[in-house]
Amino acid sequence: MNMIEISVIIINFNSSNYTIQCIDSIFKKTGKDIAFEIIVVDNKSETKDFEILKNYCVSLNHDKLHLYQNSENSGFGGGNMFGFEKAKGSYLAFVNNDILFKNDCLSILSNSLKQNHEIGVCAPTTYTSDGEILPTLDFYTSPLKVICGRKIYKYLRPKEFINRNLKLEKPTKGDFVSGSFMMLTYENFKKSGGFDTNIFLYHEETDLCKRLEKMNLSAVCEPKAECIHFHGASTPKSIKIKAELKRSLLYVIKKHYGNLYYFLIHFYILNSYLLKVIVKPKYFYLIKQLLRPISLNSSTKTD
Repeated sequence: MNMIEISVIIINFNSSNYTIQCIDSIFKKTGKDIAFEIIVVDNKSETKDFEILKNYCVSLNHDKLHLYQNSENSGFGGGNMFGFEKAKGSYLAFVNNDILFKNDCLSILSNSLKQNHEIGVCAPTTYTSDGEILPTLDFYTSPLKVICGRKIYKYLRPKEFINRNLKLEKPTKGDFVSGSFMMLTYENFKKSGGFDTNIFLYHEETDLCKRLEKMNLSAVCEPKAECIHFHGASTPKSIKIKAELKRSLLYVIKKHYGNLYYFLIHFYILNSYLLKVIVKPKYFYLIKQLLRPISLNSSTKTD
């Protein structure tokens, strides 16, 4: 009999202070009747950062907490798949290390999955540290969305349009949920193929929810579960990160929409930055990256 109900998987990369706060909040807010484990995957951080995290885990001396060191920085998907191989729970919670639990998210989300087997993945209401709502649900990355923007869906799909900055009153479906905190069953995650490790960073949740949809499973925000996300804390903004975001976008477009849409979007994005480079010369780097083959070998992993 499986004694672990929920496996929480957290990736650390040179941000042990956030990881420690995240772990503390999970232990503090999770109900005593939930059998869970926390799997921390260090994605080849600098020695000092890893030692801080290691010393914390040793001092805590908790049998529910497990720390593993990856042999390389394999990104979001690769790091989480590393953790997945260690997981023993019937449910998987993939949690960014810059998340703080506001309430018993593990119990609330797992109960949603137990009560409705049509849910493939669910996520909590997420707030900034200032108490503002961060978007949990969104529409799929598509050529129309990239070119025309999110607001176009307000007119094309009015019944499904969600004001992403308002607190939801009940569990609500979207195309996909934010990858900062998502829960799904071990079985469904495995059947879907898990995270695509060809994606180093960003848009992994879009790709995963696309595959869950093909299994007739939906993505849902459960508003009763609440957390704080120090948005972008683990991956500070930079031109390299912006380039990674666009590379991952193009990979997902090509994978799910084919070459025609890929070339259309690639052309559109490239030309938009060619215009911007006049006033922002730093975009030369971004343009150069967009001209490289879209693959794991051209990601910031190799920079």
